[in-house]
Amino acid sequence: MINITLPDGSIRQYEAGVTPMDIALSISEGLARNVLSASVNGEVVDATRAIANDAVVRLFTWNDREGKQTFWHSSAHLLAETLEALYPNVKFGIGPPIETGFYYDVDTGDMTLTPADMPKIEEKMLELARNKSAYARRSVSKAEALAYFTEKNDPYKLELINELEDGTITFYQQGNFTDLCKGPHISDTSPIKAAKIMNFAGAYWRGDEKRKMMTRIYAVTFPKQKELTEYLELLEEAKKRDHRKLGAELELFMFSEKVGSGLPIWLPKGTQLRERLQNYLRGEQEKRGYQMVVTPHIGHKLLYETSGHYAKYGADSFQPIKTPREGEEFLLKPMNCPHHCEIFGHKPRSYKELPLRIGEFGTVYRYEQTGELHGLSRVRGFTQDDAHIFCTQDQVKGEFLNVLELTTQVIKKMGFKNFTAQISLRDPNNPDKYIGSDENWNAAEHAIIDATKDVDLETTTAYGEAAFYGPKLDFMIKDALGRSWQLGTIQVDYNLPERFKLEYIGSDNKAHRPVMIHRAPFGSMERFISILIEHTAGKFPLWLTPDQFMILPVSERFNEYAEGIKVELARFDIRGLIDDRNESIGKKIRDTELKRIPFMLIVGDKEVEQNTISVRRQGQGDLGSMTIEGFARFFNEELEKGEE
Repeated sequence: MINITLPDGSIRQYEAGVTPMDIALSISEGLARNVLSASVNGEVVDATRAIANDAVVRLFTWNDREGKQTFWHSSAHLLAETLEALYPNVKFGIGPPIETGFYYDVDTGDMTLTPADMPKIEEKMLELARNKSAYARRSVSKAEALAYFTEKNDPYKLELINELEDGTITFYQQGNFTDLCKGPHISDTSPIKAAKIMNFAGAYWRGDEKRKMMTRIYAVTFPKQKELTEYLELLEEAKKRDHRKLGAELELFMFSEKVGSGLPIWLPKGTQLRERLQNYLRGEQEKRGYQMVVTPHIGHKLLYETSGHYAKYGADSFQPIKTPREGEEFLLKPMNCPHHCEIFGHKPRSYKELPLRIGEFGTVYRYEQTGELHGLSRVRGFTQDDAHIFCTQDQVKGEFLNVLELTTQVIKKMGFKNFTAQISLRDPNNPDKYIGSDENWNAAEHAIIDATKDVDLETTTAYGEAAFYGPKLDFMIKDALGRSWQLGTIQVDYNLPERFKLEYIGSDNKAHRPVMIHRAPFGSMERFISILIEHTAGKFPLWLTPDQFMILPVSERFNEYAEGIKVELARFDIRGLIDDRNESIGKKIRDTELKRIPFMLIVGDKEVEQNTISVRRQGQGDLGSMTIEGFARFFNEELEKGEE
C-alpha cells in the first residue's frame, strides 16, 4: 500500500500502481468524468499514469490551467492526426499548448493552406475526436524512434530525436497518428467537442530565420460548443478594446519607423495619463519612506557583467556601444537594479540607515524580436516603476509585507478587483538558469512563502518562473474580459548584494551583507497602460482621464461663455476642453462620445441667461441643468465613488 496526500492535506491509502484516474473514481464518478491530467509530486502527468510510491497528488479539470494545457496539448495531436489524414505528405515540427489554444508547425511542401481549408480541417478534427481514441504512451529506444521517423521521412522529428538521450524518449499514439512527445495527455479524444482554426502564419523552424519557413496553424478547442461561441464573442469584444486601436483614436501614443520599432512615443494626452499614474505612486511611496533617484540610460559593460545581466541576456539584447576610447564599451540599461546597487555602495552604510528604500521611474531597453513586438505590451524601450529596498535579514519579512500592502492597494486603485498572487520559484531540474548559492535561494524562497502566509492573499506556486537572481511574487490580475495578466512583482534577492559586495556596519560593529527586495507594482508603465486601456475600453477612471469634460457651445456666439466656464472649472481642479468648431451640436456630441470624454457641458441661450450648463454623461445621456458649483460638487461625488 502507498500513501496518497491530496490538496486538502488528507491522506488515503491505495495499492501501488494506482492511477490518478483511479483516485478520482474513489472520490466520485463525477470528478473522474472531468479529470484531464494530474500532478504527482509536482510533475504534471497523464491521469492514467501508474503511481508506484507515496506521493502528493492533485487532480486537474477544465477549471485548472494545467487541465486546459493538457486538453490543448492533446488537441494539437488531434490536429496533426487530421492534417496527416487530409494531406498525407505533411511533415511535423512541434505542437505545444499556448495561453489559449495551441499551434502546430508543419511543412506542407508545395501545398499552401488557405482560410478556405479551415472548415474542412475543423470538421475532420471533430469526426476523429468522436472515435474516442485513447492517447497511449510508450517508451521507445532512440534507435526505434529514429527508424520510425526515417520511414516517415520527417526531418524535423529526426532532428529533435537526435538531441535526446536514449532511455528518455516516449511516443504517444491516438488513432492512426503517432508523435514524439513527453506528454501529458487527456485519456482519449472524446472530450474535444468544439474546434476552431484561428489562423495560419509563417514560422521559421526553431525560430531560426536561416532555417525552413513552416506553416504555423493556430487553433483552439473546447469541451462544449457553447464555450467556443463565448470565446469567439470575447475575441470580437477584445478587438474593439485593442489598445493599439484605442491608443490611436484617443491620441495617447504613437510609433514611428524612423524612430525605431518597439520604441513608443507618448503624445500629450498619453503623457498626462502616464504622469498621473506616476504621481499617484510617487505620493504613496513618499508616505512609506521611499527616496526617489534618477540613473543614466546607459551603463558601463562591466556594471552588467558584475550583476550577471550581461551573461544571461547580453547575446539577445542591444549590443555594446563602443566609444572612441580603446576597449571601452557601454550598454543600454536593461535593468535599474545594478545602478541602485551602486547607489547603496557609494558610501559606508550603518544598520541605522536600513531599511533604505530607493525608487525610480527608470527607462530600460531590451531587444525583443520584431515578430514579438505588440503595441505597448511588448516593446524595446519601457519605463519600470522600480524600487529596491536594502534591509537586514530581520527586516525582510516586514518590508515584504509593506510592499505587499502597497501593491494590492495600487491594483485595487486601478479598478482591478479580481487578482491572485503567484509564488515563482526555481526550476529544481534546471539549476543552471540561476545564479547564487542554494543557501541564499532557500532563505529567499522561505521569506516569500512565510510572508504570504501572514496575509489573506490567494496564492499559487509556479516552479521555474523565478528571476535568475531570486524568487518572486507575481500578481496575476483578470481584466473586464476575464483575461489573465501578470502585473506587479516583488522579488527577494540575496545574490546581487553578494555580487556587488554591498555591506553595512551592524550594531555589533561588524560588516554584514544586506538583503535586497525588488518591487514594481505597475511593472512596465507601457504594458500596464496597454492593459488598463483594454480593461476600461478607453473609459479611464475619472481621476486618470486626460480630459474630464468637453464644453460644447451650440454656436460660435457662445464661445466666450464657454471659455469662462473652463476657467471656473479649473479653479475646482477639473480639466477639459472646448469644442469651438463650426459644427452642429449633434455632431459635436457624437464626436465627444467617441473620444470617451466623461462629461459634455452644452451651453446656449438658456445656459447663458441662467448662468448654468447642461450636463451629459458619456454613454448615459442628459443629467440636466447645473450651476458651475453644482457640477463641481456632483463631479467630486463621482470622483469619490470611483475611488471606493
